[in-house]
Amino acid sequence: MSSDNYSFETKLLHNKHKVDLATGAVSVPIQHASTFHQFDIENYGKYDYARSGNPTREALEDVIAELEGGTRGFAFSSGMAAISTAFLLLSSGDHIVITEDVYGGTYRMVTQVLSRFGIEHTFVDMTDLNQVKNAIKPNTKAFYVETPSNPLLKVTDIAAITALAKEINAITYVDNTFLTPEYQRPLELGADVVLHSATKFLSGHSDVVAGLAVVKDEELGKRLYSLQNSFGAILGVQDAWLVLRGIKTLHVRLEQSQKSAIKLAEFLDAHPLIEKVYYPGLENHPQFDLQNSQAGGPGAVLSFEFANEQALQVFLSNVKIPVFAVSLGAVESILSYPAKMSHAAMPQAEREKRGIKNSLIRLSVGLENPDDLINDFSQALLQVKEKQLVLQQGE
Repeated sequence: MSSDNYSFETKLLHNKHKVDLATGAVSVPIQHASTFHQFDIENYGKYDYARSGNPTREALEDVIAELEGGTRGFAFSSGMAAISTAFLLLSSGDHIVITEDVYGGTYRMVTQVLSRFGIEHTFVDMTDLNQVKNAIKPNTKAFYVETPSNPLLKVTDIAAITALAKEINAITYVDNTFLTPEYQRPLELGADVVLHSATKFLSGHSDVVAGLAVVKDEELGKRLYSLQNSFGAILGVQDAWLVLRGIKTLHVRLEQSQKSAIKLAEFLDAHPLIEKVYYPGLENHPQFDLQNSQAGGPGAVLSFEFANEQALQVFLSNVKIPVFAVSLGAVESILSYPAKMSHAAMPQAEREKRGIKNSLIRLSVGLENPDDLINDFSQALLQVKEKQLVLQQGE
């Protein structure tokens, strides 16, 4: 049976790097060499200098390319290194249309760096195709999609955006960090470049910082490789090995986290102290049907709002199980505060315009028992209610 016919979860474990041909080892060797001896002055070997290529990093690049259905993968020192290098496919005078509630680091890159090099941008609500069409200019060369978006979990129709892009000979980037190829494969929907913060679900243990990119077109792959080699923000071999190890358990981790996320989202959605829950796994999500049609699941990240920032602070002060930290996609549940963490680079006026309120919390659900998380949230929410009663009595 060819590996092409394997299910996704089997492919996570069984690929051309499952066994080291030289030793039979069932773990990819970590090759620390920074340079490689050449045995022939006329014919150099496959590897010469580790910035240009390393066997350990290449194994990860091969694996992510296969999982995403691409022809070539690239491993970078961080998610932002992957995104920034991919943006270098653009030139001065080009224009990019981008998801409005995009990750704060991407917002910073676009507004503070690309703009200095003459690359224009327009932020739009990509759930509205008319807004996307109206944002197109004669110099539009790319569309940047984050779906589900961070932190409002909006869902963009990838196939529709890529169709628009092809009409004007533009490329489409898709950040697939939240869903990974386990649940969503943008290249199959027409995207040109898929991007990941592999720090998150792909590695999954809060112990590595890494970024990945995958392309389907071989010529585009050559261009991106040239940029990777020129810019040099490559992933170190120890980190590449950690991501490879994390990928092996992606299916069981994400499947369990998603089951728990659905349960938590339903609990929060029904709770009187929660103003709103953003999660494409809820039937009241405006793009619930779209998410089901283009992805295999809603993922394990959700956001929810309190009535005000004070209620949020009381909740965070009393919740016990999740860590309160930057990042997501780990074995432990992580609560984040977008206003001062992931989206701190976005001015408050811009956040509020996008609906990212100071009373919003983002939750990445880990592998804890979901009932333990619900009990923990319940006691913290009870503290919020008691605080509100005290304030009311004081009035």
